[in-house]
Amino acid sequence: MTHNIRVSVKPAYIEQQSQPAEHRFVYAYTITIDNQGDVPAQLIGRHWVIRDADEKKQEVRGIGVVGEQPHLPPGKRFTYTSGVILDTETGIMEGSYQMKTEDGQLFDVPIPAFALVPPHAIH
Repeated sequence: MTHNIRVSVKPAYIEQQSQPAEHRFVYAYTITIDNQGDVPAQLIGRHWVIRDADEKKQEVRGIGVVGEQPHLPPGKRFTYTSGVILDTETGIMEGSYQMKTEDGQLFDVPIPAFALVPPHAIH
């Protein structure tokens, strides 16, 4: 948690859209960004590092999330769902959000690493 901004993630394997024979594994992930602090903050940008089981790395940088730059007053949260396609059945994602306070202070909030694993592969 940075500046009392908490990020939680729920990944889900999308079997209907995946095509294992074609090396296409589709995941959705739902992110909740919760401002547990006393200062309003706005999400400005994102940075993702995505690795598949073969250690192939993708980096994604962009403005906002799902076309938005949500403003989070204290006590408020923002939830969104996005997705990723891997060439291998499993992978891992991590990253950070760039946030800005009302007085213009920029800070990064880490997104903890999370595994992308289909239910049948969990032991």
